[in-house]
Amino acid sequence: MSQIASQMASKILVVDDEEDIREILQFNLKKEGYIVEAAKSGREALAVAETFLPDLIILDIMMPEMDGVEVCKNLRQNEKFSDTIIAFLTARNEDYTQVAALDTGGDDFISKPIKPMVLISRIKALLRRSASPDESENKHISVIHNLTIDREQHVVMKEGVKIDLAKKEFQLLNLMISKPGKVFTRDEIFRKIWGNDVIVGNRTIDVHIRKIREKVGEEIIKTVKGIGYKFDF
Repeated sequence: MSQIASQMASKILVVDDEEDIREILQFNLKKEGYIVEAAKSGREALAVAETFLPDLIILDIMMPEMDGVEVCKNLRQNEKFSDTIIAFLTARNEDYTQVAALDTGGDDFISKPIKPMVLISRIKALLRRSASPDESENKHISVIHNLTIDREQHVVMKEGVKIDLAKKEFQLLNLMISKPGKVFTRDEIFRKIWGNDVIVGNRTIDVHIRKIREKVGEEIIKTVKGIGYKFDF
């Protein structure tokens, strides 16, 4: 599928209570060939999403009645939107706001103000990464960039060379590779890799990330200060 055809097939829902922001984003997204709908409140966003079924949602956090975090939580409880990309857009950039936004299932966090073409670039990257993890017909195998992950055999290959990872290192890499570009909070990583009933030290994640970087490549996993980590390429 060509890039233009891919963009035409991508549907984006813009949610913001400020009319000028909605109009600017709609104009620039439509100019890029995306199919765009907009909502001015959280409740309206939920209603529009039900019928529009967007591939990606640009979601403002600070809105009256129902904020973006609550909207995201509601969406993630609906199977229709389990794989929908949600990018938060907000003027607030405190760590606790970002953690709350991402911990409810958000995929990215974009701070206002942002130039339209920079936002377009971020959206293209999110859509591209969302489509890329499973290039193989074998669903237990993922090919991303120069890495091949075989979940059944617990094998990681980089440019055809096998890399030996410990069990938790493999699980952690597999988790992050499942959603390239998504920021996984430290709490989310603990829950999914070690479980709520297992007590580990605060530095456990950092040690495992360091070992993965040493074996797979320093550039593969990015640190998002004060929040967590993400797989990038």
